[in-house]
Amino acid sequence: MRAADGGGRSSAGRPVLALLGGALGTAAAAHLAPGLLAWRQARCRLLPRLSGVGRPDHVALTFDDGPDPVSTPLVLDALDTFGWRATFFCLGTQARRCPSLVSEMVARGHEIGVHGNDHRSHLRRSGPAVIRDLTDARARLEDLTGGPVTWFRPPYGAVSGASLLAARRLGLRLVLWTTWGHDWRADATGPSVARRVQRTYVPGATVLLHDSDVTSAPHSWEATLEALPLLAGEWHDRGVEIGPLSEHF
Repeated sequence: MRAADGGGRSSAGRPVLALLGGALGTAAAAHLAPGLLAWRQARCRLLPRLSGVGRPDHVALTFDDGPDPVSTPLVLDALDTFGWRATFFCLGTQARRCPSLVSEMVARGHEIGVHGNDHRSHLRRSGPAVIRDLTDARARLEDLTGGPVTWFRPPYGAVSGASLLAARRLGLRLVLWTTWGHDWRADATGPSVARRVQRTYVPGATVLLHDSDVTSAPHSWEATLEALPLLAGEWHDRGVEIGPLSEHF
């Protein structure tokens, strides 16, 4: 007679179940553990290149979630005013809405990175799904720019095992940020965004802002625009150059 536990389950099956549970736990940990990179201060110290720490006399200015037909042209005009070039991490869905804006970004001297097709956390997506998403988004962006797209930032900065696998397989360079303005918030103002950027500033900063409110509070980009001249004064006093990621490292 086969021995059974109190629930009627064979004791011989316990090692198999334990191994299966351990394997699932390991797989889940491997997928989710990189999400700890969301702890900005810790990763800036421990993983400076991934966090975007570059040469100390340079600020890499980056914008997420665009392009947007209303706000992005205004951001581009503001950058022209200051003579700044930036890296725009674009969503594939937004690029399909306004393809001419992607081409205009490149024509104005900016560079394009991939932010995915949809603004969905990679912590909730499988490896194959993330690879398909990034493959489709990059193909669309490269069609519009006429050149390679190599920079990659996942939505929300949520790095999973799938993010790392996709980046390696597709030859994308993953970079997050050192410094941000919380310009997506409903209560954001130009001064609050500028203060936040200054408070989180580190030498060799990569700054995260947004040129679209597609995933943010409505009209939050207005605070971003208002913050840019305030940041211009701050960065002028620091004596740093402003440019895209390709000039940062």
